[in-house]
Parts: sequence; structure tokens; C-alpha cells
Amino acid sequence: MPPILLTGAAGFIGYHVAEALIARGERVVGVDCVNDYYDVRLKEARLARLRTRKGFAFHRLDVSDRAGMAALAAAEPEIEVVVHLAAQAGVRHSLVDPYAYVQSNVMGHLVVQETARRLERLRHLVYASSSSVYGANRALPFSERDPVDTPLSVYAATKRADELLAHAYAHLYRLPQTGLRFFTVYGPWGRPDMAYYSFARAIVAGEPITVYDGGRLRRDFTYVDDIVAGVLGCLDKPPDGAAPARVLNIGNHRSETVSTLVALLERALGRPAIIRDAPRPEADVEETFAAVDAIAALTGFAPSTPLAEGIARFAAWFLAFHGLAAGGFESGEKGG
Repeated sequence: MPPILLTGAAGFIGYHVAEALIARGERVVGVDCVNDYYDVRLKEARLARLRTRKGFAFHRLDVSDRAGMAALAAAEPEIEVVVHLAAQAGVRHSLVDPYAYVQSNVMGHLVVQETARRLERLRHLVYASSSSVYGANRALPFSERDPVDTPLSVYAATKRADELLAHAYAHLYRLPQTGLRFFTVYGPWGRPDMAYYSFARAIVAGEPITVYDGGRLRRDFTYVDDIVAGVLGCLDKPPDGAAPARVLNIGNHRSETVSTLVALLERALGRPAIIRDAPRPEADVEETFAAVDAIAALTGFAPSTPLAEGIARFAAWFLAFHGLAAGGFESGEKGG
């Protein structure tokens, strides 16, 4: 069976996609540089689980490393599908270190494009974009037909640049590509820099959390298993045409307030939150809400995990991973 190249394999979504691909009998060649944007112990813990799976091979490699990616492609010429999820994540951090975002998200994406076009058997490149590309758009729900020329962060600008590069390579080299605009993905093995995870850590530690605009900001929280189902559903359905490139929203098609998220975390963790209110940062949008008609028509995508259920699953994993009981951190914390 030809391998699937998966970048960002040590990341949150990448780990779950790898597990799902292996479960359906695929051979996965994973790539990740395992950077220290957040605690590498969590990334290494994901990798440790993947390394026990038959059919998984791992390369510690930065996707912006042209020579390294070319060597990998030469060693795996039978690759037919690439799932490119590696990126420098985090909207707010892109204001702190914009160079890292251009290097990883733009240069890395370009190197993946160049690598993919030299794979003679390649059928499809699926890559991660972001709901952040909608920027200052106010029409809801966000549709793939909406203009996306008003980014509000460097991160969003790099993800839009990725979409434009993908279209250029599809036009120039007939390289079939699907960009997936992820909407606020959450769940077990998630990213500690995201609100739901950082809120959970603070709540069980009895520390305050910062909630913007009274918790009125709204997000289309999407459970990771639903995201994975959408990713896998796209793999065998490459676009065609003169420039075979498309972008698809992948979200829960339901917008919930941050205050609802906090209440669900309080219930699942068995402890009240200490809340500090603050104005919304300039890089944060007021609301995200995905129209998912296009991906549903293509793949049958139908997200089915309510936020209450997904947060309960996350909380159970969070407490177990950190060696905690609901109520506080213990001295034997595992890290992450």
C-alpha cells in the first residue's frame, strides 16, 4: 500500500489524523520538527503512542528544510497523498514572533508544494488553512464564497498566502489540492495554548482566567473527531479542472459563547472559575461560524459532537494525562 505523507504528525490534529489513518490500514510517513512553541512533552507523548502503531514511520524534520524534504520524497517515491498540517500555530503569538510564522507557514508551505509536485504518483494534497482567513468579515455564517482580503493577524495572513500559493501550483502544475479552513478545534491531546486547555489548567489550579468582553465572544467549537472524519473524507476526492484547487470550511456549524465554554469546563472539572474580564484583543474576531454545505455535499460531513459532550471528553483526558483529580494540580503532574 502506498504511504501517506503527514506533516505535523506530533501536533494536535496531526496526531489524531495519524491514528485514524493507521486504524483504517494506511501506512503513514510522519514529519514534524517538534518545536517548543508549547511543551514538547505533550508532543513527545503523542509521538510515543504513534510509534507503537504498526505502519507508522517518523522523520524529525522541518517542512521548510528544502534538502530534507527533497530527500524524504526521493526515499518515498510511491506517496500518492500528502496531508500537510505542519504550521506555526497561534493567532496572538504571531504578533510576538511574525518571522516564525512566515518561515513555517509560508516557506514551509512552499517547500511542501515543491515536494509534492515532484511526486510522480501524487493524487491529492490536503492542507490546513484556518477560519482566521475570514478576518474582519461580518456576514455569518462564513462561506467559502466570501472575500478574504481583510486578515486581522499575521497568522491569518500566512494562511491566506498558503491558499494563494496552492492555487498557483494547481494552475501551473495541475497539482490537485484541497485547503481546509479549520474552526476552533478542541478535544483530548489538544494544544495547551488554546483557551479551553489554558482555562482548564487555571480552573483546577484555582487561578484566574481572562475572559474577553464578558465572555460574549462566540466560536464555532469543533470536536477533533469530527474534524478527522472530514479530513479523511476529503482524501479520496481530489478536485479537477484547469486549476484543481479548492478551499472548504470544516467546522461544527454552531456558534457558542466563551461563557458557555467556561460553564461546561466548570461542570466537567468540578470547580468554579475565577474570572477576570478584559477587552477583546485586536487580533481576535468577535465570532466565527462555519457554513459547511460544500464539505457536506462532497464527503457527507456531518459534525455530531455537542460542545457539552466534547468538553466532558476533553476534561476526562486532561485530568488523567496530568495525573489529577478534579479540584487541583498534584505534585506528580505529568506535564504537557
